[in-house]
Amino acid sequence: MTVRLGANRYGKAETRLVHVVRNGPVHHVKDVNVSTFLSGDMEAVHLTGDNSAVLPTDTQKNTAYVFARRHGVGQIEEFALRLARHYVTAQPTVHHARVEIEEYGWHRAGPHSFVRDGGEVRTCVAHHDRDGRTTVVSGLRDLVLMNSTGSEFRGYIVDEYTTLAPAADRVLATAVTARWRHTAPEASSYAKSYAEVRQCLLEAFTGTHSRSLQQTLYAMGERVLTTCPEVCEIRLTMPNKHHFAVDLTPFGLDNDNEVFHAADRPYGLMEGGVLRDDAPDAGFAWE
Repeated sequence: MTVRLGANRYGKAETRLVHVVRNGPVHHVKDVNVSTFLSGDMEAVHLTGDNSAVLPTDTQKNTAYVFARRHGVGQIEEFALRLARHYVTAQPTVHHARVEIEEYGWHRAGPHSFVRDGGEVRTCVAHHDRDGRTTVVSGLRDLVLMNSTGSEFRGYIVDEYTTLAPAADRVLATAVTARWRHTAPEASSYAKSYAEVRQCLLEAFTGTHSRSLQQTLYAMGERVLTTCPEVCEIRLTMPNKHHFAVDLTPFGLDNDNEVFHAADRPYGLMEGGVLRDDAPDAGFAWE
């Protein structure tokens, strides 16, 4: 029997970076979490412990800090692309760079005072390789949404293990993770695109009478693709955050969908993608 080295990469995970832009008395804050992953001529380090092809992960951490000081952070997609291209260009042994960034929002409370946003986290993943191929996937996670009516679930398979009663009117709640692929990364205005995609997700969720969470998921993806021409594919992960009406009859009370137990687990989990017929090959975009 013979064995060989398979696909591999290494990097620095979760470098926390806060960049304060000091515009006179009015400051601006970028709060991000940067993870970098490099691959290429790395056989020797795995097979013999030869580190001559390895850029230390500590160096990758420092590079993120230096680039923030020299160039600023700006849109996280732009920062991720800048870092990815640097590693591939500057290091002959690095053939492919993957940079993932999370951004945490802050609301202004004064010229130099801020309140941490408790809402969703903005995300992106940028890839760049030695052949000049570049992809950008933007996204968000923890966008918590709820419709208190306008949702049902019935007509499903019933077998000997089914106990769930059909619901003609139920609470629909979820925490959306969405990732969308840009057709031409260089042509995208990332801030504008993010705002438009987020608005599409909200409008489709609130405006769809839901017969299943899967139907709502597709409606959200469809709205994005029909509204945002720069996006060619979107993938969504949506847990069903169950709300069960509490039985109040032991206390002599009815409960017409007013009092609920918000269950933590287990929960249904829906995942799906929506893409244009003419979407270019994804390559390594989703890796």
